[in-house]
Amino acid sequence: MRLILAAAAALLAPLAPALAAPGCPVAPGTTSRVTVGDTGRALLLHVPAGAKPGRLPLVFALHGSGGDGAAILAQSKLEASSDRHGFLVAAPDAGIPVERGFVWNIPGVPTVTGKVPGPGDADDVAFLKTAIDWLASRGCANSKRVYATGLSGGGRMTSWLGCVASDRFAAISPVVGLRAGNPLASDKTRPDPATCTPKRPMPVIAFAGDADGTNPVQGGGAGYWQYTMEAAEARWAALNGCTAGPLRRDLAANLYERLHTRCRAQAEVAAHILRGGGHVWTADNDAMWRFFARYSR
Repeated sequence: MRLILAAAAALLAPLAPALAAPGCPVAPGTTSRVTVGDTGRALLLHVPAGAKPGRLPLVFALHGSGGDGAAILAQSKLEASSDRHGFLVAAPDAGIPVERGFVWNIPGVPTVTGKVPGPGDADDVAFLKTAIDWLASRGCANSKRVYATGLSGGGRMTSWLGCVASDRFAAISPVVGLRAGNPLASDKTRPDPATCTPKRPMPVIAFAGDADGTNPVQGGGAGYWQYTMEAAEARWAALNGCTAGPLRRDLAANLYERLHTRCRAQAEVAAHILRGGGHVWTADNDAMWRFFARYSR
């Protein structure tokens, strides 16, 4: 019997290294650029200071149109929030190059250049899904606790992820970019319900400023915008089956909230509007994380 067990152990020994997780490639408290598997694309990954080995919650930070991953980290200050709260931050570049930066591929919606992405453009949703799987396989990320936020065009991309990748993301937080599908062709003051069909309720906390002239909360603007932010909130509330709200309340002298509650799977829809706020990172990162931390997939 001992000989049999010894022989079996000898046969299995060469397999052990292949079965072991390779480990997260970024040291705690640092941000590094890592290439995702064999995609040929990279992202900036921040691992929180003091992180112990193990899979952590993951927040994707998506840059605005014409920006890149480094720009959104600088604008959002999410690395410091990561260190306070213990979540990973992944900041990829979008897949469509434009001038010195990149824009996101939201099918059927023109980018800031006016061009609608075509079949030859990079599939950003597929890349982000691959990045989740790769970061989980490396022992970095908890695939049940993945969230997305983004600024402007990155906020619109974040909204799109809620529409088409609700099976991979536990909650979303668009910043000056909340949408709920493309504008309806016959009435651009309404979102087209056929273009946002999540498989499960999607918790949403959105941030904006009421003086934003690029993506106005009052609607209008560019062809990709048009309907009001409140119409987007109402559509998400309907998708989530919310039966209470919108409750409006002041959170501070310069800040108010609209909130939809009593939703399926407790998937609330909240909007924080900064009075006088423009087209900038208006998010309260701590409030965003408190919201995210309530949800897992």
